[in-house]
Amino acid sequence: MVTKWLSENKYAAGLMLVLRLYLGWQWLSAGWHKLGGFDASGFLKGAIGNPVMDKATNELVYPTFTAFLEHVALPNAGIINFLIPVGECLVGLGLIVGALTTAAAFFGLLMNFMFMFAGTVSTNPWMLLIGIIVFIAGTNAGKFGIDYFALPYLRKLFKKGNRSDSRYADDNTIPR
Repeated sequence: MVTKWLSENKYAAGLMLVLRLYLGWQWLSAGWHKLGGFDASGFLKGAIGNPVMDKATNELVYPTFTAFLEHVALPNAGIINFLIPVGECLVGLGLIVGALTTAAAFFGLLMNFMFMFAGTVSTNPWMLLIGIIVFIAGTNAGKFGIDYFALPYLRKLFKKGNRSDSRYADDNTIPR
């Protein structure tokens, strides 16, 4: 019921506009401040050296993620130093202008989960909650944005691509 309201109602689209603008600004400002001088290696070393631990058993809560940080992210810190600020800026811009809104919300959620797995709480739970709401709203979240114009065009473009598929008849009604 709530998901239907979020994904179809015009008032929900207005609410999504407000949430999108707030969340987009948070992402854009976080990324903007990191452009040009960001180095994640200290954060990565801290997350590896002081991982999220279960206080009762003193075991790693996210051992796979800690291994990922140690063996993939830290050796490739240069790539991470580029991806985080650019990714944050792109997510922010996508949410603010309402372009590929669902994809922007998804990648924002992905980054939020990564930061939380590394042990950073900060504003991430709040941004995660708002991001989930925007993501659940789907295409309605971008109704008052570029998605209003872009998504019908993209749907038409991809349908054209499927028409050339030899499995379909020329009139697109019956598979061959």
